[in-house]
Amino acid sequence: MPDRLLSAVLLCSALGLAACGAGEGGGDAPAASEAAAAGAGPTLTFLDGTSRSVDSYRGGWLVVNYWAEWCAPCREEIPELNALDAARDDVEVIGVNFDALAPAELAPQAEALGIAFPVAVDDPGAVLGLTPPEVLPSTYLFDPEGNLVATLVGPQDEESLRAAIDGAGDA
Repeated sequence: MPDRLLSAVLLCSALGLAACGAGEGGGDAPAASEAAAAGAGPTLTFLDGTSRSVDSYRGGWLVVNYWAEWCAPCREEIPELNALDAARDDVEVIGVNFDALAPAELAPQAEALGIAFPVAVDDPGAVLGLTPPEVLPSTYLFDPEGNLVATLVGPQDEESLRAAIDGAGDA
């Protein structure tokens, strides 16, 4: 058992304390450590205070979108991502702020932009095996098995996102 606890502590250190539930509130650290020790895998923490295991996204499509408030195409794309996230039960969208803002700065921006999908507090790129994007907006598409199947650079609309998912599903 000590080896599992050590693994959980090392995982939390590698991901950053906030990614393991020990963010500003601090009260969730034991539960996150227990989940990591139980083999739940890396955990993502969102702006609304919820956390979710990366492994829990398996079985559906995961769309990870990098955005910034100053990026005009990002602002235009957000309603399209909201629509996709709401329309398809087999698709989940996660937003990632390119500027890595603290939650106190991030929350008002996400609200002002009308983001309805979960926004990660910390960049999940390392956990998901992503290279930070060089162009915004950038969207990464993971299949139901958790494999990265497409990188979409530039603004997308709901139709292009659906086509990328459907096309990757046919491959």
